[in-house]
Amino acid sequence: MDGWNEIIRGILRALELILSGDPEVLRITLLSLTVSGSATLIASMIGIPLGVVLALVDFRGKTLLRNIINTLMGLPPVVIGLVLYLLLSTAGPFGFLRLLYTPEAMVMAQMIAVLPLSVGISISAVEAVDPRIRETTISLGASRPWQTLMMLNEARIGIITSIVVGFGAAISEVGAIMIVGGNLLGYTRALTTAIVLLTNQGAFEEAIALGMILLALSFVVNLILVFIQLGLKRHDITGGRWRI
Repeated sequence: MDGWNEIIRGILRALELILSGDPEVLRITLLSLTVSGSATLIASMIGIPLGVVLALVDFRGKTLLRNIINTLMGLPPVVIGLVLYLLLSTAGPFGFLRLLYTPEAMVMAQMIAVLPLSVGISISAVEAVDPRIRETTISLGASRPWQTLMMLNEARIGIITSIVVGFGAAISEVGAIMIVGGNLLGYTRALTTAIVLLTNQGAFEEAIALGMILLALSFVVNLILVFIQLGLKRHDITGGRWRI
């Protein structure tokens, strides 16, 4: 029963923190949203086009590259954080950039974690498109860029899925951003790293409260993306096919 009481008090504490507009909670929440949103955006801008190209173009070593991408999709975030730490530390090759223990380093860590997901899911989304669509565009004499745009258009629902999955992975990540961000109060402390710190300190009510805020934030953002998916599906069902 004590565990349930902690959870209930944590929920009430979360409501109190949200309604009171606690500045530190708002700062932490905004940082989490900014870092994860930026990382997802950058990873999507790189990963989606790359995934489309890998799905459509045949070349030597493609199978090996696909296996590498699939392996990276399961790469532990703490490994990403460790490697990035070594690269950005003062003794590392990029130490002169002075990015260690900054929000920018946190964005880099989450972007690296999300990128393989973005590429892998984009590949699957494009490969799931009916091949007759591409064959039709080829028979009509469409150029390679036009073929790519058409396939990307047909795979748009799967592409949105890659963004949803990517943001979910970014917003819930803790290991990498704690290593490269340092969990500095008022500067690099995000919701996940704050939860770890509060739990270690035995402040379970506050940790649960931040956990509820994290869940609510993730739910709202994902809900928006899901509504976009549903809108695209409904558009197809009603016969209004998007055209490039």
